[in-house]
Amino acid sequence: MQPRRIVLLGSTGSIGTQAIDVVDGAPHLFEVVALSAGGGNQELLARQAVHTGAAAVGIASGDPGRLEALIREAAAAAGKPGYSPQIFFGPDASTRIAEVQADVVLNGITGSIGLAPTLAALKSGASLALANKESLIVGGELVKAAARDGQIVPVDSEHSALAQCLRAGTAAEVEKLILTASGGPFRGRSREELHGVTPREALAHPTWDMGVMVTTNSATLVNKGLEVIEAHLLFDVPLDRIDVVVHPQSVVHSMVQFVDGSIIAQASPPDMRLPIALGLGWPDRVPKAATACDWTQAASWTFEPLDSVAFPAVSLAKDAARQGNTFPAVFNAANEEAVTAFHAGRIRFTDIVDTVESVLSEHSSASRLTVESVLDAEGWARARANERLALSSL
Repeated sequence: MQPRRIVLLGSTGSIGTQAIDVVDGAPHLFEVVALSAGGGNQELLARQAVHTGAAAVGIASGDPGRLEALIREAAAAAGKPGYSPQIFFGPDASTRIAEVQADVVLNGITGSIGLAPTLAALKSGASLALANKESLIVGGELVKAAARDGQIVPVDSEHSALAQCLRAGTAAEVEKLILTASGGPFRGRSREELHGVTPREALAHPTWDMGVMVTTNSATLVNKGLEVIEAHLLFDVPLDRIDVVVHPQSVVHSMVQFVDGSIIAQASPPDMRLPIALGLGWPDRVPKAATACDWTQAASWTFEPLDSVAFPAVSLAKDAARQGNTFPAVFNAANEEAVTAFHAGRIRFTDIVDTVESVLSEHSSASRLTVESVLDAEGWARARANERLALSSL
């Protein structure tokens, strides 16, 4: 059997680098045929290209001539002097790379800029291993309409867990989905205690090593709100049947409750290589993709209810999802601007979600959901958020 041909979008990020680890561990199952990245780490992209032998490489910004030179240097050092991939350059580079003929496209891009590559991957007919939750959230029905049944395979650890648990019953037997949240670095704090936390404290996640935006979103629980919207869209379960529970150990990644009262949970030590491997190999599992729980050691797993007063982001995300259309795009864009302002020292931690709520309260839906209306809504949300942030700056 021929290895599955893999396209990696966002290859120099956390998801992309771990995906290459998965491919390296199972070369008989997977072959990387194309890569793309934003351009912030051209040296790593060049090494990845040479290492994988990808036929095409995309870069959104930077100097394509420099990338070509770096690839030549890396190829010579690796004893592959004849290696010369096709290079795509510009803001649409990842979209063009997503169109490369492949069996699986892994979208590991961060942010709503992943929407166009997601739609391109779906149009190509490849299976879409989706780690870029924002493209589904802001694209909503656009993305669902473009996908055939089973074409999207979730890579977020929570949604991968739900997909695995859902194998235990039929859709009609599902009572609710239960997403777990680590609680981030501020678990147990009241809203008043959150006013003065610093950007450095917000980035001190107890479990996961992520970028600034995702780590901050985990601290505010905006990330969990986005995941609730994503679960709603992926699995067609109503929002009022999707719950969030705090689980600090991050070993149970999510659960499904069935109509008879049975709850099926997916558990494994925190390691994104497991959901990445499932995304690449679905519906098959990849042997030894990650380490299992060690049952020779004592362990305790605890679960706590979500404090929606201190962390209102989940409820706010559900409200945005109920209104649908461009509201989730506005939720996401306003949050990104507020997070940027927080790390610039311009606003307090609690101002992040407060800003999102204020911007959402002023938004009106587009007449029709299109890529253009999503982009327009995002542009409006960013501008309006920054106007409000200027007024609330410290």
